[in-house]
Order: sequence, then structure tokens, then C-alpha cells
Amino acid sequence: MGSGSRALKIFSGTSHPEFAKRICSELSVPLSVARHFVFSDGEIGLSIEESVRGADVFVVQPTCNNVNHNIMELLIMLDALKRASAYRINVVTPYFGYARQDRKTKARDPISAKLIANLLEKTGAHRVITADLHAGQIQGFFDIPVDHLTGIPLLSSYFKDHFKDSIAEEKLVVVAPDVGGVVRARRFAVQLNADLAIVDKRRSHEVANFCEVMDIIGVVKGKTVILVDDIIDTAGTMVNAARALKERGAVAVCACATHGVLSGPALDRLSDSIIDKVVLTDTIPLPESKKLDKIVQLSIAPLFAESIRRVHTDQSVSSLFTK
Repeated sequence: MGSGSRALKIFSGTSHPEFAKRICSELSVPLSVARHFVFSDGEIGLSIEESVRGADVFVVQPTCNNVNHNIMELLIMLDALKRASAYRINVVTPYFGYARQDRKTKARDPISAKLIANLLEKTGAHRVITADLHAGQIQGFFDIPVDHLTGIPLLSSYFKDHFKDSIAEEKLVVVAPDVGGVVRARRFAVQLNADLAIVDKRRSHEVANFCEVMDIIGVVKGKTVILVDDIIDTAGTMVNAARALKERGAVAVCACATHGVLSGPALDRLSDSIIDKVVLTDTIPLPESKKLDKIVQLSIAPLFAESIRRVHTDQSVSSLFTK
């Protein structure tokens, strides 16, 4: 019996229930019932309120802030579902926490992304569906299938619709905020038929989340530029890059990223910056307290819903991006 003939059940953790509801709406299936609670000493409690025996189960839980709580809650859900005899347990984590700790940068560093992969597998995950991992090779940390989705088509289509004149006049440039993001930015530029530029920056490892912009490789004078990254966290990279681009003659600067972590001073930095617009997807919830007039949030839930449908019915997921 293939998984497509089995019951499809979608559960949500507490990190982003609205995202799970959007997926369910796209698939026209009800959100399965799980009750989450916390004991007085801080331990996480869970009650799965319906049978999952023999079902193809998808657990929606981006491991964003509060990262450690959300990871532990996800692991507890996987354990409960495995013990309840689910046929297959698929982890849907639009934002994969600890992805930036993917290698040793100095002696005695942990590789925390690999640790999280081990924990998910050992606890019962059969598959992972995620988006725009900070380092694509994290897929190799798993010995189970990983469907690695991307927000590039969604984000680039927004700029296609809103920057038609700049595209037609060849005045649009896509910018990678660092050398490590060149492949992502190039794919974005191809979508828009735009030129590519690179911010060459030197990052200080003495202070976390601090970087210093050094130079711009490419022509940005007289152009509208789009800074493309996978994550906007404290926004230091984006704001410093935007300032450097303006100093070199860019007429307007927009920024976009799949994951809007927006921690610490991010909102103040973005609000005070010369960045005109910040476009994000909804892999991470954006509460009212974090909404700025210049922030636009697009829903990537339909892409995740279609991926879930294809996984459930044993169809190709990669063909979503090869058309």
C-alpha cells in the first residue's frame, strides 16, 4: 500500500500554527488535534488527541525563537507519533534552527546542525521538508530524504510584478551581501534577467553578528538594487551593505530573504536604514510588534502544501523547480 492511500494527517507545534493552518487550507484537510502544555517546572507536555495508526503524518514546526523550546517540543511530538504507530513521520520545518552552526570555524567548536539532524532521525523522523538551508550541504547531515525547497521563485516574482520598469530599462541589479551568497543571488538574478553584484565584506569573529563592509564588486551606480539573502537576523549585514551600495551610487535599495529572524536590534536598524522595502516569506511568524511599513511578507505555505501533497502521493518534488 502506497502512502497516498493512507490517511494524511497534519499536526502543528506551537511555533507557527498559522503556517500549518495555511497548509491545511491549501490541501483542504483539517488540522489534526494535538494539545500542547507546559508543566509548572517548565517541562513540555503533549497529548495527541486522535488516532494516527498507519497514517502518513506531517508535523509542521519551524525551529525559530524560542529555538530550544521549539526543538524539544518537536522531538516530543515525534516520539509520541512513533509510539502511536504512525506509518511515516515527516518533519516540516520551514526554518531549520542551528543551520548556521554547520561546521567548525575554530578548534573545539560544535557542529550543532548535525546534532539536530541526529536528534530528529533518532526520535523517529522519516523525512524532512525545509526551505533555504543556510548551507545546502546540511542535507547530507541526514540519512533520510530531505526535500529542500526555495523561496527564490516566490520572492523574485514579487519583484517582477513591482519593478517592471526597472527590469525593462535594465536598471535592476541583484546583489549578494557576501561571497557565500553568490549562488543564491545568481539564481535570483536569472529569474529577473538582471545583472549581479557582490558585497565583499570582512566579518569580525570577535563580536557575534557583527560584520564590516569592504567593497562592491559590480556596477550599481544609477541602479535599483535588490539585496538577496537566506536569513535576515540582526540586519547588520543588510544595513551595512545598503549603506555601501548607496555610497557607490545606487538610486534605491530593497532587501529580501526567505527567513525573517529579526532578532535583537533588527527592527530599529531596518527602520532607520535607507532600505526602501524588505520582502520576507512566512517561514517564521511576524507578530504585530515586528511589523514595519517597509516589511512585506509573502506566504510560502502554498509551496509547502504542494510539496506535502506530492510526498503523500509519491510524486516528484524536485519537478516543482525544474519547469
